[in-house]
Amino acid sequence: MLELKNYRTQVHNDWCPGCGDFGIVNAIQMTLLEMQLEPHRIGLFSGIGCSGKTPHFVNAYGFHTLHGRVLPIATGAKLANPSLTVIAVGGDGDGLGIGAGHFVNTGRRNLDFTYVLYDNGVYGLTKGQASPTLPKGLKTKSMPAPSIVEGINPIAMAIASGYTFVARSYALDVRHLKATLRAAIEHRGSAFVDVLQTCPTYNDINTKEWYAGDDLPSKAPRLYKLEETGYDGRVADPTVRDEVNSKKGNALLKSFEWGEKIPIGVFFKMEVATFEDQLANRMPALKEKPFVEHDIYSRDISPLLDELA
Repeated sequence: MLELKNYRTQVHNDWCPGCGDFGIVNAIQMTLLEMQLEPHRIGLFSGIGCSGKTPHFVNAYGFHTLHGRVLPIATGAKLANPSLTVIAVGGDGDGLGIGAGHFVNTGRRNLDFTYVLYDNGVYGLTKGQASPTLPKGLKTKSMPAPSIVEGINPIAMAIASGYTFVARSYALDVRHLKATLRAAIEHRGSAFVDVLQTCPTYNDINTKEWYAGDDLPSKAPRLYKLEETGYDGRVADPTVRDEVNSKKGNALLKSFEWGEKIPIGVFFKMEVATFEDQLANRMPALKEKPFVEHDIYSRDISPLLDELA
């Protein structure tokens, strides 16, 4: 029986005090424990930024990749060894700035792995510049002037790109985040989880108190759970185009709720054939065994060379 200690490393965690990254890593470790996933069967990939340190703190196979390139590298790992539970993580700057093209095309492929976005509105590692998710007109304490470009809506972008599981959670609600991560990992297809995260060092707008609604007359929390409102983003029959479009439309409308009320939970879910399924149908050899088990070094490629001659 695996215990929580099996998923923790001895590497010192040196994020800033109060950083939302602590909650996300704790939720990842607790999710792996709850699912009883063996550490050697997990592949955890990260980009560059504060969130890039995540694999250092989780006892599993980890790969700290290049800036904005976590998704293609995680894609390669999943295609090479489909038996791995692959989780990719990265910040909003890493994933929606330099990595935006990879974000879109990963959704289009519908590979069976999970992408977790640490979303705090700033580039924390490089001293608080506005990230792609900071709304236009806002100015954090580290910025000399308000942002003059539109902010990206990660949920809407994920739905438009083709992710078949799209959800949002909150770094300081570890229980909700754990349940959301488990649902994402168990989903067969491309799963995206946008995690709203506090950055007390540089983002003095979207603080713990702000999410709690302390500045509102009602003092009511801004965050509310979609599952408690009767909202259902699951597509029952993916072959019915009208149902798919309706559920995507509802999810898009919900994703733009931002202000006094912000929804968290599963916005959209649909199960269809994965990229791996389609690849195996096109390449029968992969039905027998995955890429990682094929002898690609001593194979005879002369027929291919003759064909190209």
